[in-house]
Amino acid sequence: MISFAVRFTPEAEDDLVRLYDFILDRDPTDWSVAECALDAIKHAIRSLEQSPFSYRKADTENPFLRELIIPFGASGYVALFEIDNERSVTILAVRHQREDDYH
Repeated sequence: MISFAVRFTPEAEDDLVRLYDFILDRDPTDWSVAECALDAIKHAIRSLEQSPFSYRKADTENPFLRELIIPFGASGYVALFEIDNERSVTILAVRHQREDDYH
């Protein structure tokens, strides 16, 4: 079985920090919730190492641009990623499902 390397763009890494900080901005005592959210995102993203083509297409014109839905609590997160080649995937952005679009 082929394993894909997963990397993050600097913007996607910034998104993870922004999402973590958002939880703490609402309630500074929610650090455990912020940690759990980050763990849920990381766990879901690990699934891309084995099967990135199984997730929904984000653009009908580009079959390599896809979205990973990450359940968490009452809503969750969405990771936009691109399958670069037969061995690597790049996370382009991560957003909360209630956000309008990627940052």
